[in-house]
Amino acid sequence: MSSLLVPYYEHPAVRPAEWAALLAAAPRLYAVVINPANGAGDHPDPAFAETAVRLRAAGVRVLGYADTDYGRRPHPEVVADLTRHRDWYAVDGAFLDQVPATPDAYPHYQRLASAAWSAGCGTLALNPGTPTHPCYARIADVLVTFEGPWSTYRTFPTHPGPPPGTHVCHLVYDVPPEADLTDDARRKGATLHCAVPGTGDHPWGTLPHTVRPPR
Repeated sequence: MSSLLVPYYEHPAVRPAEWAALLAAAPRLYAVVINPANGAGDHPDPAFAETAVRLRAAGVRVLGYADTDYGRRPHPEVVADLTRHRDWYAVDGAFLDQVPATPDAYPHYQRLASAAWSAGCGTLALNPGTPTHPCYARIADVLVTFEGPWSTYRTFPTHPGPPPGTHVCHLVYDVPPEADLTDDARRKGATLHCAVPGTGDHPWGTLPHTVRPPR
C-alpha cells in the first residue's frame, strides 16, 4: 500500500544513494516532497528536475514545498513558488507548510488553493502539524494533523478523520529504529505517515527507517 508521504529536504547531488533508495521504494510511496531552496528557489536546479522526472516515471507523486508562514507570507510570493515548481520541476502538486489550524485564515488558503489548481496542482497537501478545523478539508487532498517528535506522538490521541477523499498524514521525527509507525498511525486516524530518525531543526534530512540506501 502507498502509505508513505516523504518530505526529503536534501540535494540529489549530495545524497544520491538516499534518493536512489526513495526511487526503489516507489510502490510504497504516496508522494515525495521536494524542497530545492526553502521553496522552488530563484532559478531551476537541474538535479532536482532530473530527480522529479525519475520519481514520476516510477509512479510517485512529486509535491513542491512552499512555506506559508501561518498565513503571513504574501499571497503573490506563495503563488510564485507554486508556479516555479510547476514550470521548473513539473510537480504533481503542492505541499503548503506552516498552515494555521483555526478557521479565520481559511479564505486566504482558499485563494491559494485556487491558485494551485490554476497552476495544474493535482494534489494539495496542507501542513498545520496539529488537528485542524474541518473547513480545510474542503480544499486539501492531504491534511497533516501531526508533526512532532516520537515522544509526543506516543500519547497523541485518535482524532476524527476528515470527509472521504481527504487523507490524514502524521509526520513524526526522532523515531527509534524499532518503532513501526504503520499500525500506530492507522489506529490514530492517519492513512499516510512518515517516521524518520532525524532530530533538531532539520529532521527531514533523514529517510524513514523503512527506506534505507544500500550499504
